[in-house]
Amino acid sequence: MVVKDAELPYLRRCVELAARALEVGDEPFGSVLVGAGGTVLAEDHNRVASGDRTRHPEFELARWSAARLTPEERAAATVYTSGEHCPMCAAAHAWVGLGRIVYVASSEQLSSWLAELGVPAPPVRTLPINGVAPGVQVEGPVPELAEEVRALHHRFHRGER
Repeated sequence: MVVKDAELPYLRRCVELAARALEVGDEPFGSVLVGAGGTVLAEDHNRVASGDRTRHPEFELARWSAARLTPEERAAATVYTSGEHCPMCAAAHAWVGLGRIVYVASSEQLSSWLAELGVPAPPVRTLPINGVAPGVQVEGPVPELAEEVRALHHRFHRGER
């Protein structure tokens, strides 16, 4: 894994956004889109509590980038996120031509945490990002922050906001 110390603030922001999602009653996921020069271009958190299960922050950032960035800017950008992209978000990322993905917790980790809590499996198979988008550079998990993400998911599934 090649996550530099300078990237940890972006990942910490993702965890903060995931905590914000939890505070408003949503599943704890957060993501930040960063341009080639290190500028935060956009950020979002999960919004699936509305009933629209496609309102993942990674999907929203893919849409945002497609509407506002050139193909070159998208390819040079990095998406930082609290959890590994689901297949829907990995596909959106690849289709709009975004660059690297860095995630705190893997889908495998999340699946094991949810199994510990007895949470039923999602309706879509969990796959690694490169199983859906083989050309995307992916880094993660990031052990320094994974326990914080685990705690947020435990709080959510225990009904603790």
